[in-house]
Amino acid sequence: MKKATTMVMFAALLSNCALATAQDFPTRPMRMILGFAPGGSTDLVARVVAQKMSSTTGQQVVVDNRPGANGMIGAELVAKATPDGHTLLLSSIGPMAINASLYKMPYDIVGDFAPVTYTGNVTNLLVVHPSVAAANIRELIALAKAQPGKLAFGSSGTGGAPHMAVELFKILAKVDVVHVPYKGGGPAMADLVGGQISGSFASMPSSIPFVRNGKLRALAVTAPKRSPAAPEVPTVSESGIPGFSVLDWQGMFTTAKTPPAVITKLNAEIKRALSLPDVVEKLATAGVEIQTTSPEEWGRFVKSEIEKWAKVVKTAGIKLE
Repeated sequence: MKKATTMVMFAALLSNCALATAQDFPTRPMRMILGFAPGGSTDLVARVVAQKMSSTTGQQVVVDNRPGANGMIGAELVAKATPDGHTLLLSSIGPMAINASLYKMPYDIVGDFAPVTYTGNVTNLLVVHPSVAAANIRELIALAKAQPGKLAFGSSGTGGAPHMAVELFKILAKVDVVHVPYKGGGPAMADLVGGQISGSFASMPSSIPFVRNGKLRALAVTAPKRSPAAPEVPTVSESGIPGFSVLDWQGMFTTAKTPPAVITKLNAEIKRALSLPDVVEKLATAGVEIQTTSPEEWGRFVKSEIEKWAKVVKTAGIKLE
């Protein structure tokens, strides 16, 4: 009886300590690490959220860009950080899902990170050069089948969402098109506008200006629903390839074994920042559709994405060059 009472008291003490930790958090400046260079949608989201969190938490949140190794350098720093919630990772589909099937990872996505929240999706557009004789997905499929191996689709690099969209398109549409990886979305877009390649599943921020001025033609969006930023453009799924869905997602993580109460507080702070009208408007203009979740929902989603893209990588026989 005495032993049981002691255990109850010890459990209560631990609970009170965790509560105190969450109430006091953060106790020092926080670091939000990105595995990408400054600029781009992930960097924009990070800086907007960091600014708002700095105001509400009373501690400065510093954005730390650590590009390299397809986003894995920055992620590894967070995986090995002290598990107290003061080090965050804002990352995306490549480093936190697709890379697991392509690289020997320096971390375990599921085991070394604690999910905090989904933050949003960047809308990707299937765009083609005006010289491509296709006004919609069905015509593009017919053209690809009539000219196997002739259409070239550029991407920002092997393993990213634009590349996976090409591979999923090839599998579901049963067509033979060529994937051309570039060292970034900028060079790919330059060659597409110049007519050196046929098309791309490019981000809306980088491609929509060229669609508006007639230098590119938008055929569809890769998400499961139309984008508020371009509601006139249908989805790939509704245009003839049912089940096609590529979400170029972003989300927040911290180090595994961070106290649950701290993660709950981080989740609330980030959701609050992303719900502010000026933030919603600024990100929507850049083609980022905000989406937030509980930590548990976010963790389940990431696991499902790892499994989904592992199947695509295996079916497509993708090998790193």
